[in-house]
Order: sequence, then structure tokens, then C-alpha cells
Amino acid sequence: MTRPSDHAEPPAPPPATLAQKLVARAAGVAHVTPGTVVMCQVDLAMAHDSSGPRRVAPLLRELGVKVWDPSRFVVVTDHYVPAADPDAEAIVRFTRDWVREAGISNFIDGQGICHVVLPERGHVLPGRFIVGGDSHTPTGGAFGAYMFGIGATEMAGVLATGEIWLRVPQTIRIDWRGALGTGVCAKDMMLFLCARLGMAGGHYEAIEYTGAAVTALPMQERMTLCNMSTELGAQTGLVAPDATTLAWLAEAGVDAATLAAIDIRYLRSDAGAPVRATHRFDASTLAPQVAAPHSPANSAPVEACAGQPVEIAYLGACTGAKLEDLRLAASVLRGRKVAPGVSLRVAPASLRDQQQAAREGTLQVLTDAGAALLPNACNACAGYGASRFPAGSHAIASTARNFAGRMGDAGSEVWLGSPLTVAASAVTGRITDPRTLLA
Repeated sequence: MTRPSDHAEPPAPPPATLAQKLVARAAGVAHVTPGTVVMCQVDLAMAHDSSGPRRVAPLLRELGVKVWDPSRFVVVTDHYVPAADPDAEAIVRFTRDWVREAGISNFIDGQGICHVVLPERGHVLPGRFIVGGDSHTPTGGAFGAYMFGIGATEMAGVLATGEIWLRVPQTIRIDWRGALGTGVCAKDMMLFLCARLGMAGGHYEAIEYTGAAVTALPMQERMTLCNMSTELGAQTGLVAPDATTLAWLAEAGVDAATLAAIDIRYLRSDAGAPVRATHRFDASTLAPQVAAPHSPANSAPVEACAGQPVEIAYLGACTGAKLEDLRLAASVLRGRKVAPGVSLRVAPASLRDQQQAAREGTLQVLTDAGAALLPNACNACAGYGASRFPAGSHAIASTARNFAGRMGDAGSEVWLGSPLTVAASAVTGRITDPRTLLA
């Protein structure tokens, strides 16, 4: 005789955050609990010329193993290109030789910064679990993928096995209600958060960005949010995928069948899911932000630094030279010229973004204003090459970090601002509120 309970449905899993859902999928289980440790299957691994072959190849050789799946490893040259000295040339040459020997087909050589070229080539999809050999790997969380940075030893383990262990993170929700005003963008949101929460405010957990101001952002602005989650000390940053996400991926060339299989209704936090903390802010009250030397946490409204003379205005990096960033800068520079004595340097984050900027006239606006174009690479942001800032210089940059000596001589001083603020400062020769030029 059967009892009713013999055929009872299993209990539904408890409400879960987006981070929990992504980790559970990678771990092959229905539900995960924050604080527990799980083994996750890696969908994709990424490394660049600084973090990749030159560091992991000796470890793999010592282990006597090859890359577990060459089709799921992407290598990008972006730090040491173009080679500025013999050491850089040797690193790039080793990278190219090893990629060929290891059978890595996904090799993006000198086409832009890894965090930008990875999604534009369709490698970052909602629901995926991805590791990268760079601290700003969380950029891909803008697409609803779980992405975080790891070191060379961990990367060697991933390349050998296709797996990595993970402590299931708690989620910190940052909710931006309202709408951003004129002259304010995602970079300002993140600089504000760096000052408000501090550079350990993410507690190496998952930050999820929500609210009307976030859903209104285009994809590359969402990428800036997730990228700079690293500056908050988070393991990753996330934005739930939506129609904007799918439209961007379709334009990037992801096929219709792949997009149709993505369930964006599931890839979001459930009502009642447990979070460590919720921070709520009103985007309509946010002013343009500037971080004074030598930390992103030294951020304040632009008026606190307004008038500070600068000789260098730098539009570059994965946080400040994507196509959307170049468009923002052009909205300030159109019909204007860079101030005498100021060097406006523009390093488009990817070749594809630069080409699109050229087609639509955005690049012409920048060069007409007096901008000098730099290669599609990390350049000064990573402290490599001829674009490093000299001793005694004062710069405002759209990069993520302004630590002493990071972008050049330790005697240089770097302020951080949005592409809008960098462009406005280039026009006036001193740190300037971009709203004064947009009005």
C-alpha cells in the first residue's frame, strides 16, 4: 500500500541570489549555501600576456600536463603590446609561441584589452562560470556571468583540470534608484562607492547592482560597474541579464539559437533571497566624482578638486575607453580644442570599438580636438610602455586606479574621473565639472 508521501514532490529550493544560482550551476547542484565550499566546472578561462603563458607554462610543464580543453582557454596580448623594450618583446614572443604549441585557437593578439575583447567576441554569456588571470575579470558580470580573477597557481590548476573550488559568496546588493543626471555616468557611481564603502567594502563577496539607474545603463556602462567591483574588494560584480544584454550580444555576433537558450527570467535573484547587506542610493542626486591621489577611495564631488591644473588627460583602460566612453568624451569635446599645454591621450579599449568610433565620427571629434591616439592596449593604466607619466606630472585619467607609481613615475600625481570629466579637464587645463560645458 502506497502512502501519499511516497510520491510527494521534492521540496522547492529556497530563494537564491543570482550569485548562488550561477555557482550552483557550475557545481552541478540544485542549491548552494553561502560559506560552504564547492567544486565548480569552469566554462572558460582567460589570461593575458602578463598573467598567462609565461607564468602558467612552467607550472604545467612541472606537472606534466597539457591544457584540459584548448577551446576553452582565451589568451589576449594587451599589457606588453606594442613591445616597448627587449623584455616586453620576449614576453610577447613567448606568448605567441606557446599559444601555437598548446593549440589555443582563441588567441586575440594586440586587438584590445582582455576585459573588452572577451565579450565583444561572444565569449561571455549569461550563466557562464569564468575565471581570468587579472583582477578586473569581474567585468563580465555585467552579462550575468560569474567571473572572478585568480593567480597563476590557481590558473595552472584550472588549465590542468577544468575545475576550481569556491567558497560560495554572500551577496551585497547595491540598489541605485532614480536616474543619472546630465554629465554623470557609471564611473561616477563607482568612484562614489569607493569613497562611501571603502576598498574592502565588498568583503570578497558578490556585489549585485540593481535599480532603475542600473537597468537604464547600456552594456558597456554596466561593464564599468562590474569591473570596478574589484576596487570595492568584491570577488565579483553582477548585473542580472535582460533584453539589453541579449540585444548587445546579438549585435556582437552571438547566434540566435544560443541566445534563445538563455533563460533571463531565471538568471536573477529571487524575492527573499538572503543578502549580507543592501545599500540604497539615489542616482538623481549624484554629482560627477573625482578621486584624488593616490587611491580611488579618495573620491569626492568634482568641486572638491575643481581648478587643479593638469598637463595630461588620459582616456584609456577597460573602465574609460570603450566605445560608450569615447562617445561620452566626444559629447564634451565636440567643437572644442584641448587647452594649450595639455596632452590629451586616447587609447581606445579595443580595435573594434576604435573602428566603430571612426565610422560614426566619434573618433574624428576626439582628434579634431587635439587628441593623440595610442595603441589598443593597457598602456599607462598598467604602467607599461612609452605612455607612462613622468615625474612631477599631474594627470586626470579615466582608469580604475591611481596608486602611486602605478601609471608612471612615483613622483607623478593622478586624479581619477569619468570620460566626461577627463574631456572637460582637457579643454580647460584644470579639473572641471563636465556639466559646465554640457549646459
